[in-house]
Amino acid sequence: MTTSGAAGPAPRRRGRPGYDQAAILRAAVELFNRKGYDATSMGDLAKELGLTKPAIYHHVTGKEQLLSQALDDALDELTAVVNEAVNEGAGTSAYGRLREVVRRSVEVLVAHQPSVTLLLRVRGNSDVELAALRRRRWLDDRLASLVADAVAEGRLRDDVPPPLVSRLLFGMVNSLVEWYRADGAYDPSTVADAITTIAFDGLTRRDAPDQAS
Repeated sequence: MTTSGAAGPAPRRRGRPGYDQAAILRAAVELFNRKGYDATSMGDLAKELGLTKPAIYHHVTGKEQLLSQALDDALDELTAVVNEAVNEGAGTSAYGRLREVVRRSVEVLVAHQPSVTLLLRVRGNSDVELAALRRRRWLDDRLASLVADAVAEGRLRDDVPPPLVSRLLFGMVNSLVEWYRADGAYDPSTVADAITTIAFDGLTRRDAPDQAS
């Protein structure tokens, strides 16, 4: 599902060998994250790729289209994950679906980490950014509704507001952009398991004594 405020993507155009639209988008996201979107020009991108600006415009209409595509890359798969959990039919618990959303959100972030990093830095300075922020709020609202359903099932505590729980869960997942590295010590499955376990089961050992020490 895509709700970005920018016009639809430009028609595909044949480009020069070795520089397809996907390669240009990857380079643009890296530059936006390194320099900031507002501080990055199409000239900067051309220099990064060793192309002329007209060669880049052969693939895309401009910087805003690249931003829109990057933010959609960050949001589309996560939107599908949340939609699936919210709309799943009878016979599955909200609590189980909520745990699965958190786990799969980690996998989505790892797979799209540069684009998610960019998403978390937008501040609503353009129609494209405002559309992305609306989509993030929609995700928060849908996750909060799933939390409320899990509370109603008696599976979650009822003394923390579901919208706050939603923000905290996504916040834990989003913190990965600050430290996770694909070539680091932990694979995505290990990290997804750890975050899900800590979020829902806590850190206290079940056989630990009750008193504080």
